[in-house]
Amino acid sequence: MLAYVLLPHKAQNRMLLVASYVFYSAWDWRFLSLILLSTVVDYFVGLRMERETQQIRRKQLLWMSLAVNLGMLAIFKYLGFFADSFQDLIGSLGYEIDPFTLSIVLPVGISFYTFQTLSYTIDIYRRDLKATTDFFDFALFVAFFPQLVAGPIERAKNLLPNIAMPRVLSWEALSRGAVLCLIGLIKKIVIADGLAPSVDAIYSSPDPSRLDIIFATWLFAIQIYCDFSGYTDIARGVSKMLGFRLMRNFAQPYFATSPQEFWRRWHISLSTWLRDYLYISLGGNRGGPRKTYRNLMATMVLGGLWHGAAWNFVAWGAYQGGLLALHRMVVGRMGETGEGVRRTLLAWGLRVLTIAAFFQVVCYGWLLFRAGSFGQITDFTGRLIGLTAAPAGLSIPAPPLAALLGIAFLLFWDALIEISGNVQFYARWPVAVRGALYAGMIYLLAFGATTATSAFIYFQF
Repeated sequence: MLAYVLLPHKAQNRMLLVASYVFYSAWDWRFLSLILLSTVVDYFVGLRMERETQQIRRKQLLWMSLAVNLGMLAIFKYLGFFADSFQDLIGSLGYEIDPFTLSIVLPVGISFYTFQTLSYTIDIYRRDLKATTDFFDFALFVAFFPQLVAGPIERAKNLLPNIAMPRVLSWEALSRGAVLCLIGLIKKIVIADGLAPSVDAIYSSPDPSRLDIIFATWLFAIQIYCDFSGYTDIARGVSKMLGFRLMRNFAQPYFATSPQEFWRRWHISLSTWLRDYLYISLGGNRGGPRKTYRNLMATMVLGGLWHGAAWNFVAWGAYQGGLLALHRMVVGRMGETGEGVRRTLLAWGLRVLTIAAFFQVVCYGWLLFRAGSFGQITDFTGRLIGLTAAPAGLSIPAPPLAALLGIAFLLFWDALIEISGNVQFYARWPVAVRGALYAGMIYLLAFGATTATSAFIYFQF
């Protein structure tokens, strides 16, 4: 940080680029070649596309970018999945083929940086963005280490100007970044890692009760939110310390009251990417209700497949697409989130009941997401609705006290953001009160740091 502060602007960028490559190489240096391939191809495609006047040539260049980036995803993320699925399909038809196994390592973060570079070439193709002429700045945009492996998926029109222009470092940004990092660490280490053993115990159990499944799925909903948004908070916090502004990726998603509102709050960088580059490209809401529902389903199924090469992710995407289509059919389009809206006490009471009800709908989706197989989805669903016999009682291991305290703290924190509509609601509190808040957060982090840690869930995507 001291070296970064002392260096001039261009030298800061070069330092961050080297740091980003070292950061990624620490996992497996061989897969740095994929980032370099995507960087080189999309940099020169962008330059050539901007200078090209013939539309057919511009489209060919865009397809080159799509082929390289989606080709990497297809080979490293989906080839084994489709090979196994084809083998199972042939077997179900009564034919036998020699089994084969593809041992392909999934490069960490490949789904994130390929989508990020694709947004760059698509924006240039649509003439929404000018191509950058500085190769090293573009390389930093692709490999910027805080958000490289789990997002948020930044757009070039947002991040590249932040890279190209000198950055102003301030005490306010440093302190805000530190608070974001602290919140992210509490979410990940105290809550997500604390809840993981309880969730894993039930989802690996051969004979869980209905209550076990309900409580484990509730806890998984909290775990995956804290795990993923915790990473985002740390990425945004580190970036703020360095003078960068990354987009907000989560906006209290479990305070949503509808599918549309949920996707305006959850993984915002992916949901807006899918909307702008896939849903709209398929036709969006043009062409009547049937095509709109078809486009919603296609977008969310592909969004589910983006999360992982397994059929349960496809089912989760189809479930989310079905919810969006059904909601649009019954209610129509909704406005923005309810964050910061002033309401009467009665209105708040009704909203809380609606939030609680919709949370159950979201949680069934998380059951599809977390399940290890279709067989487990069928079994757990049957136990929930009473079609499959299940033992009585509750056997799920109790989460540690630190995780429960962390959940209470996070509910308090998110509720204040939701009510005030201000992520920095604490900034105007008296110094003594803020000091007590930070001390309590540090104590909670230290208290919860004794739990076993695990990799971020979204590293596998």
